[in-house]
Amino acid sequence: MKIFKKLFKGNTLYYPGCLTKFALKDIQASYEEILRREGIDFIKLADKELCCGSPVKNAGGKKLFKEIAEKNLKIFKEHSVDRIITNCPACALVLRKDYKEILEEQWDIEVQHMTEIITEKNLKQFEGVNNGVATYHDPCHLGRGLEIYEEPREIIKKAGFEIKEMDLNREKSYCCGAGGGVKTNNPELSNRIAGERFDQAQKTKADKLITPCPMCFAQFKENAKKQNKKIEIKELSEILVEKNKKNKNNKK
Repeated sequence: MKIFKKLFKGNTLYYPGCLTKFALKDIQASYEEILRREGIDFIKLADKELCCGSPVKNAGGKKLFKEIAEKNLKIFKEHSVDRIITNCPACALVLRKDYKEILEEQWDIEVQHMTEIITEKNLKQFEGVNNGVATYHDPCHLGRGLEIYEEPREIIKKAGFEIKEMDLNREKSYCCGAGGGVKTNNPELSNRIAGERFDQAQKTKADKLITPCPMCFAQFKENAKKQNKKIEIKELSEILVEKNKKNKNNKK
């Protein structure tokens, strides 16, 4: 069976998720660069793929969620996808756990979050580099959902940062305030939660707040400006590609 799989190897799909694809195109470009550095051949389905269905599922639309999952599965199979890599924790959780639960044996596609595939190939550029002090925000779906806690921290450390942990971290991490429909239905509460997380981050005296979740990143970025917070907000991909971008700009 292993020989058969090697002979008829399928495609690896990079699945950025809706927020990244439509609103954070620079982040998508950064992750594509990271995948190329890893030597991973990947395809993109652009407008062919659907939303993973996470918002529908969280709103209680079980029937519609299953329809979305079935349509996505059909599209993935038509393009011989046997592995999906996504930078979105919500997509990773839904595709890895919820699709398996709702589609049962039909769902046989491997799903990885980007933090699980980043290796020394992307980090060797930071050997001997001291990038200062950062604090790390655990996204709910990545942490409590998929129990991915250490991989992103190791990446940040190897990228030259010292990590100062917030009091609430890992399985006790504080939500950014944007998930679960809170930002849409109660923006005042959402912004207040973000402000409280900023207070926790600033207690660490870190220069940067780093997260590998596009929703958390967008929420913090927006509220840092609104609330005049001084800590710099970084999405994980930004710290991995910005050195190369600086080097390219210096050459110009």
